[in-house]
Amino acid sequence: MSKFLLNKSILVLMGGESSEREVSLSSGKNVLNSLVELGFKVTSLDCSGNFMTKLRKINPDICFNALHGEGGEDGKIQSLLEAEGIPYTHSGVFASSLAMNKIYSKKLFEKNNIKTPSYKIIKTNELGELKYNKPFVIKPIGEGSSKGVYAILNESDMNNLITIQNSWIYGDRVLIEDYIEGKEITCSVHDGQVTEVMEIFTDTGFYDYEAKYTNGASKHSIPAKIPSLIYKLVQETSLKAHNIFKCKGVTRSDFRFNENLGSGGLFILEINTQPGMTPTSLVPELFVRKGFSFNDLVISLLEDASCNR
Repeated sequence: MSKFLLNKSILVLMGGESSEREVSLSSGKNVLNSLVELGFKVTSLDCSGNFMTKLRKINPDICFNALHGEGGEDGKIQSLLEAEGIPYTHSGVFASSLAMNKIYSKKLFEKNNIKTPSYKIIKTNELGELKYNKPFVIKPIGEGSSKGVYAILNESDMNNLITIQNSWIYGDRVLIEDYIEGKEITCSVHDGQVTEVMEIFTDTGFYDYEAKYTNGASKHSIPAKIPSLIYKLVQETSLKAHNIFKCKGVTRSDFRFNENLGSGGLFILEINTQPGMTPTSLVPELFVRKGFSFNDLVISLLEDASCNR
């Protein structure tokens, strides 16, 4: 048992009310089971409803933030924990709010010469009449886990725009982003160190919500079979993004690589400040390749917990 965590009361924050509630419950359960197995004094809290009353009653020494989506990785829970003076894992208010908002994060990528797909922002009620020359992707401004993400690759897909508009539940603005044909690539950073680079394969060619969280729906290759120059660039860019967003704990950066464009074919899609810890999540798999067990990763994140992040 970690000496720093000895006799500390640990609370795993999970669930919540975002569209990623089920993913968070899975991440939280995995973390909770790990800590129970390791013999720590640990409990969990579903952060829905008036959970702050319960949080104050529990009064933990440390919170492991296993929340995902709105309220959990956008700076809101981080602000509340800061106000209560409770140390927590992962990134702080500033980094979380920047990374979760795709407009802010894209502007920061561009400002720091990190190549990201071209994009435009439209109002939701304009989606049904959208005219866009290239294959493109529709994304919410502030969601994760590929919730609300649609790839529009052909005329048949274009015919679905009205349906997408009418069923849209992710706010009054939509991100329209060029679709980058090619390989799905990801890399993680923790404690100033990068992992190997992973390539993700799916039957549909698009790493959507179902592919992410359905057992067997995607396959992962470590190390990714890409040119060494690109491999190194993925690692360097992941670390650069982690640093310019002023992230803490662990992050995962996602890319697309179009081999036909050579060295100019690598595009960052986003940086995740609260990567999943579910049985099918990528970060635990990447860290296993570095010699970190799931338990090792959980402990290291807790040892790094603090306020003023």
